[in-house]
Amino acid sequence: MIFSITQVYWLAGLVMAAVAVFNLLDASNPKRWTTGLFWGLYAVMFLLGDKMPPEVVGAGVVVLALIVLVKGVGGGKPQVRSDAENKESALRLKNKLFVPALAIPVVTVIGSVLLKDFKIGGNFLIDPKNATLVSLALGCIIGAAMACKMTRESPVQSLRESRRLVDAMGWAMVLPQMLGMLGLVFSDAGVGKAVAHVTTTYINMDLRFVAVVVYVVGMALFTVIMGNGFAAFPVMTGGVGVPVLINVYHGDPAIMAAVGMLSGYCGTLLTPMAANFNIVPAALLELPDRNAVIKAQVPTALGILVCNVFLLYFLMNH
Repeated sequence: MIFSITQVYWLAGLVMAAVAVFNLLDASNPKRWTTGLFWGLYAVMFLLGDKMPPEVVGAGVVVLALIVLVKGVGGGKPQVRSDAENKESALRLKNKLFVPALAIPVVTVIGSVLLKDFKIGGNFLIDPKNATLVSLALGCIIGAAMACKMTRESPVQSLRESRRLVDAMGWAMVLPQMLGMLGLVFSDAGVGKAVAHVTTTYINMDLRFVAVVVYVVGMALFTVIMGNGFAAFPVMTGGVGVPVLINVYHGDPAIMAAVGMLSGYCGTLLTPMAANFNIVPAALLELPDRNAVIKAQVPTALGILVCNVFLLYFLMNH
């Protein structure tokens, strides 16, 4: 293949390396050494993670956690364009400013749908197993190139803006990836079997409605704890979904999985652990209350969760 997921990891690693260097060289950042170390380690994992022993990568993750624990990740004063320059550029480009942003989803759709099976010289143009992610990365590259040309700025300035956004989000930016891995750890550790034992021992699962409530609410609660619906899914589906809802009550697996994931998303709306959905937007919008996004989403999450209970109960066997 010509464009693979490995190259996407390299691209992410190079951007993180640039963020690390910018922070190390920024004397206005009082935590520049620990901040540079944090993003430098993160960059190394993207660039060389597949060639490093798992123990070394694990030690690197522990170091990242320790840097966060001592509040060693901070921000400085990145070199950004002045307000006058931004205003002049906005007046000159007007609605053309949206073209680079819109290019990203357009390229992503074209690559993942139309070019997924396209070959050049017998090689796939895009990694068919990761077509969406690879296409998204290509869309970002094309969008960045278009933005640089339209604004008459260099690629270095785009990296400075990347550093500004990364500084605004802080260590929370790495949380989704860490939580995704946590789901695999929980699955390998047998947490799903432990959940099955606890629920069947202490909760009367002879009633189908009770079993449905345990699964739906459990998906939301585990997502709140783990911050990721995909991490919670194998735990609750392996503990309650398959052994009880499917094997005992002969429920439709497709319906169970769909409603289960939707229930997990309800938990996503309620937890600061889902940093990319809740904490990062609050930071980027500079909201005074870090939990403002969560508070606004609580009624929607609880309402959908209640509906999911009855939806799964009535549709499970249809």
